[in-house]
Amino acid sequence: MSFEPASTAHRARSGLCRRAKAALRGGCPNARGAVLAVAALAVSLAAQTAQAQDRDPMLLHEAGALTLRSHLQFGLNAVSESNLFWDLAETTAPGSGFDPDTHWLEGYIKPGLSFEYRLDGGAQVYGKLSAVASYTWGTDAFDTGDTGAETLEEAYLALRGDLGRGLSYDLSLGARELTLGTGMLIANGATSGFERGALKFGPRKAWERAAIARLSSGNVTGTAFFLDPNELPSTDGHNELAGFDLRVDDPRGGYVGATYVDVLHSDSPYPQAAPGGVGAPTVTPGAREGTRTLGVYTKTNPFVGALENWAFTGELAYQWNDRIDLEAWAGRVTAGYTFAGRPWSPNLTLGYQTFSGDDPDTSTLERFDPLYYQGSPSAWATGSKSASTFINSNVNALTLTLRVQPTRQETWTLRYAHIRANELNSPVQFGQATRVDLNGNVVSGVTDAHLADDLFLEYSRIINRNTFLTAGVSASFPGEAIDNVIGTSAEPWTGGFLNVVVNF
Repeated sequence: MSFEPASTAHRARSGLCRRAKAALRGGCPNARGAVLAVAALAVSLAAQTAQAQDRDPMLLHEAGALTLRSHLQFGLNAVSESNLFWDLAETTAPGSGFDPDTHWLEGYIKPGLSFEYRLDGGAQVYGKLSAVASYTWGTDAFDTGDTGAETLEEAYLALRGDLGRGLSYDLSLGARELTLGTGMLIANGATSGFERGALKFGPRKAWERAAIARLSSGNVTGTAFFLDPNELPSTDGHNELAGFDLRVDDPRGGYVGATYVDVLHSDSPYPQAAPGGVGAPTVTPGAREGTRTLGVYTKTNPFVGALENWAFTGELAYQWNDRIDLEAWAGRVTAGYTFAGRPWSPNLTLGYQTFSGDDPDTSTLERFDPLYYQGSPSAWATGSKSASTFINSNVNALTLTLRVQPTRQETWTLRYAHIRANELNSPVQFGQATRVDLNGNVVSGVTDAHLADDLFLEYSRIINRNTFLTAGVSASFPGEAIDNVIGTSAEPWTGGFLNVVVNF
């Protein structure tokens, strides 16, 4: 087997792309009808009221107790990739026909409608309905192309109000977005790419089913939740999660919080390293069910004196599942400094993040399950390109980020990541790279800790209040671990993109 992108390993397993193409041929008339209906209504109503609402053309109605608003977001992204995944497929799966050089175009449209109704007692009933239509032209990094789908995104009703004595509540039921803490565990509630198209954009964010209850008092907020992710139909793990989050925000900018997540039901499997690291990993179906995770996170308030302009963050998560003897952990620390008063306002941030891997010399499973983390480079991605190959399990990364702002509309960001494996001869993602070594032994994972060094230069520009342009170039230089799999020095993996997003 070969190394595959993290999304493949985490959600799709082998053979997904071909199954996705076959599934798509049947279409999805109900979802397509929902998208078209919402889009047509949102655009029509917005056009009818644009002249009457000069300041906000998306505000459809505001009179009495009722406010009605339309929403519209769309984007187009051009992507080019060369020597994808360091061309590991040529060595580990030579018969796959995988082309490591590809270019594609992807796009999406996300129309929506929201309302707010103020009750006589002061409480507010509110809700939102939205949908996503996405498509990929050409063949993307996961060997899938000329495909797309239309899906319902948000569809929820909610109630919020005050209880007196400084207490407020917010209750909602239905499909909607939810990010807890910094997005280390709970953020990405839906899957894009594969048969749904728009792999890089990832326009879907909402959980397919969500019950969320918030209670706030001053700067303290408690959130209880039940979540069912919007997974790909071809690889639906039937996951259901529940838990709570408690967070204290300081008005000056700091915060401290804790998140607890319990996997109530799941068909998703876990891999475990073979004893001593020799042999193929064991894959246990439904192993995720019963996994519990407790995470804590914090960010400092602005300092005065000698530490002025410094900011520090810290995260720590402990994970266990008594049913399968799982005990894992993860964490991150960052230190950032802003050169206040300097031209372009430079900000330099140094970070280190690590996610435990399974020790092949123990019977306990130590592989950390990253659940539904926010995988963008600015959040919890391990590297830029490497984040498409390694999920946040059995990896660590030393990161350095430099951000400058030449103008109020422009930002340049340079990111570097040195990525290593925590455990050798153990699954780095889901068990890909299982192979026969030179001695005839079946092995999994890597035999050297150094996986890759990633560089990513990103440019973003605010064209106007509704239009945003982003461009980037990146390169991943393989480490000794990748070279050992191939048997020679691997070439760098390079690529770039250019996209425009319009958001009303």
